[in-house]
Amino acid sequence: MALGTERSRRGNDPLGILGSRGRRVGDGERNALALNALLLGDRQSGRSSVGNALIGGEEFHTGVCFSGVSVTTEHKLLSRNFPRCFRRQGAESDLLLSVIDTPPLLPRPHRVHELCPEGVHVLVLVVRADLPHGNTQLEEHVEILFGPEWRRHALLVVTHADRLKEAGLKPSAYLTEASDWLRALADGVEGGVAFLDNSCDWPSVRGRPLRERLLRLSARNHHRAATLRTLNSEHKP
Repeated sequence: MALGTERSRRGNDPLGILGSRGRRVGDGERNALALNALLLGDRQSGRSSVGNALIGGEEFHTGVCFSGVSVTTEHKLLSRNFPRCFRRQGAESDLLLSVIDTPPLLPRPHRVHELCPEGVHVLVLVVRADLPHGNTQLEEHVEILFGPEWRRHALLVVTHADRLKEAGLKPSAYLTEASDWLRALADGVEGGVAFLDNSCDWPSVRGRPLRERLLRLSARNHHRAATLRTLNSEHKP
């Protein structure tokens, strides 16, 4: 495809959904885009709540952990189709979004591959605003899985942003005063930082803006999936 033609398509497709994973409208069929998102974070960070916001439901189990045991103890994948989610060039488009929730420990590459053999398009790193000393090794863990290119596919979601309001802090001030590891994480991810208020109705209030952020990030990578770095080496002696 000529560069000028590609630019013309991008101009009418700001979310980049006309990439290789999309379908053109033909014979009454709508465009569709399939994206896979992997949730990563420490226990009680709010991974499952973010997953519920993304799929617009309450299927991921949430709650308070006891004795340091995470509510999420197994990998779980949920998918949802958002019909007529976008409109471009007079055509309506669907989004098929699959979200993988993970336990707080580093996921096994083979398990991620089993759940999502076509690959992960967006890495959603989840940190809780009122737990500033959370998983300081999160960045290191993600790099073990996906190598140094993981930042191109990642965004940071800070949950419990309602606690910032209670403390009289704006998001920008929070990041300025955050610990070194969190500031470095926020600066390093290409998808930027999203703040989510847990006191709001997650599926209806916070879901759509977050899905749009995922779409834009994936479009920057032409909807190519991140490579699981250790997939072929984890079974070696």
